[in-house]
Amino acid sequence: MKGVMNKRFATTLDLENGRVDLTHGAGGRTMARLIDGLFARAFDNPILAAGNDQAMFEVPAGRMVMTTDGYVISPLFFPGGDIGSLAVHGTVNDVAMGGAKPLYLSAGFILEEGLALADLRRIVESMAGAARDAGVEIVTGDTKVVEKGKGDGLFITTAGVGVVPDGVDISCERVRPGDKVLVSGTLGDHGVAVMSKRENLDFETEILSDSAALNGLVADMVATAPGIRAMRDPTRGGLAATLNEIAASSGVGFRIHETAIPVRPEVYGACELLGLDPLYVANEGKLVCFCPPEDADRLLEVMRSHPLGRDAALIGEAAEDEHRFVEMETGFGGSRIVDWLAGEQLPRIC
Repeated sequence: MKGVMNKRFATTLDLENGRVDLTHGAGGRTMARLIDGLFARAFDNPILAAGNDQAMFEVPAGRMVMTTDGYVISPLFFPGGDIGSLAVHGTVNDVAMGGAKPLYLSAGFILEEGLALADLRRIVESMAGAARDAGVEIVTGDTKVVEKGKGDGLFITTAGVGVVPDGVDISCERVRPGDKVLVSGTLGDHGVAVMSKRENLDFETEILSDSAALNGLVADMVATAPGIRAMRDPTRGGLAATLNEIAASSGVGFRIHETAIPVRPEVYGACELLGLDPLYVANEGKLVCFCPPEDADRLLEVMRSHPLGRDAALIGEAAEDEHRFVEMETGFGGSRIVDWLAGEQLPRIC
């Protein structure tokens, strides 16, 4: 964190009853108290503790991977997670989708004046726990405060770096006709969980976000089948957007099978109630894998043996198609085009 200072400031920070005010971003003693008493304590590691305006670290052999993302989700807390854990999971997953081992994260916080410090502490501690569980460190960052009414509580911006081992080449333009399409589990959990909280909807069975770091699952998959063509986490726009993006990049089409796509009954029912299509609903703990046909069975086996891939399924294949269409065989025996949406079904979902 820029501005990491001496822990002596921590004792005067009221994390139980206090609220963010403009002095928390002004660069003075109050800002130092916030950084030392909350961020530095939660994210503590030797690189961060150096207190520099940048993070310096050793880089292992291999190709570097870097990603950046912003998190503006509303509400800040939702069934199964919060904006803090989501920011870590989303960034780790973006790095991992290239077959890389995530190493370090940065985090920038834009705080709105009036945000309860107790809520901020809960989010920061959740973020720290998610980073520990994923085996990454948050090594640098920044904090800014904006006036009340201009920030909607809290926004987080992250960057992540990792390393791809030698012999691994995973990239979306490598998908070829005949390649199989695998998903690691049920779709739509995250988007429906957030929407249920946002709209105060009650269901017979609580729907939880699937937010999770997938780097452990990816490592097992790459070790089993280093020839994986591509991977992508189907976040905003869901599976439909992911397949259309890969089709556009690789020059193929896709044929998928509705009856093979795993969706929890409660999520399917909620989507019907809300007028949503599960194919377009965001996920934060699932991946889509594109692999040569000879690797599909081995990959499914290793995915299903991992806690985050128990419901993995083969849902279709790539096909030659000059139009690069995504076509779905429906449960009634017909077919339909799964096209891009013009916008988002669910805004502010990540």
